[in-house]
Amino acid sequence: MPKKPAEDELDQQIIHTVETAKPETVQQLIDQVQALSSKPKQEILNRIMQLQQEEKIHLKPPQTPTPEKLSSYLRSNHAVWYWITMTLTLTTMLVVFVVPENDFPLVYLRYVLGTIFVLWLPGYAFIKALFPEKEFDSIERVALSIGMSLALVPIVGLLLNYTPWGIRLTPIVLSLTTLTLAFATTAIAREYQIRIKQDASRILIPASQKS
Repeated sequence: MPKKPAEDELDQQIIHTVETAKPETVQQLIDQVQALSSKPKQEILNRIMQLQQEEKIHLKPPQTPTPEKLSSYLRSNHAVWYWITMTLTLTTMLVVFVVPENDFPLVYLRYVLGTIFVLWLPGYAFIKALFPEKEFDSIERVALSIGMSLALVPIVGLLLNYTPWGIRLTPIVLSLTTLTLAFATTAIAREYQIRIKQDASRILIPASQKS
């Protein structure tokens, strides 16, 4: 069956967009073509699938697909940041409770880990949980993590002030540990779900670049 003029025009827009704009996923291609043609997304998707069958464009899966299970994802390189955060948090808690304040020179380890624990880890884990898919550069990551930690720690102290435990070392350390681990676990779970959805959108390359 010959193509309708509207279908042929849409096909040319799709191919032209793939070759010039170089979208990375099917969803990006649909959004870009829709902005040019105002066609319904389903119609654009149908034409993309047809062009794939005709080998005028080529869809391929990501080179490093996300593991199918969360447990496998936690053992992959994607989860390195999570285990570093967990290790630093639990190590700091252990050092604070085990190393006395007058035990030199080990007390300096307590100071270093305590500074990271208060000024970095809560904010870092919170930002990761809030924006699991967004990549920040080093300066943005440091600034956001420190800024958010400086906001979270006083809030924790304020809330503890109205509890029977009060603002003391043990409840503060346990509260910040729980908060950081909760944020980090939420972040890794959200990151995994987003990567799974991204893998479902196959990468696009022009048929002329097909290997």
